[in-house]
Amino acid sequence: MPEPDGAARDDVAWREDIVRAARLWIGTPYQHQASLQGVGADCLGFLRGVWRDVVGAEPEAVPAYSPAWAERGARDPLLDVAVRHLVPMPLGAGIRPGMVLLFRWRAHLPAKHCGIATGPDRFVHAHDGATVAEVALVPMWRRKLAGLFDFPQRRD
Repeated sequence: MPEPDGAARDDVAWREDIVRAARLWIGTPYQHQASLQGVGADCLGFLRGVWRDVVGAEPEAVPAYSPAWAERGARDPLLDVAVRHLVPMPLGAGIRPGMVLLFRWRAHLPAKHCGIATGPDRFVHAHDGATVAEVALVPMWRRKLAGLFDFPQRRD
């Protein structure tokens, strides 16, 4: 089998680093607005923590938000911030390890949940009432997919 070129090898290694960082959060208890591995995190806090591990300092401060923040107003703040700081990918591009997945509970509501793909059929996320876990990307989750993103490269 031919050796992949340097760019392909770097992309695979980068994605493996993201997946490894995401899996370190497994078992972290759910805690609204928290972002501390092993102590507490919500889905955004989990994503922010992986960002700090693989990219560097967070690009902007996160304002306080209520558990029902996405149901209030017509804006789509999670999707907006993802577009500002992540690399948007077409939904039809296929899910690869290390991609950020955004979900909306209903078609008319803003995106409210996020996770990180560990493969084409699995992802890690923090879910209310549970811990950070790796789960199957079953059809129910795929129907709710609102955005697909890559992390930017590390900022040193």
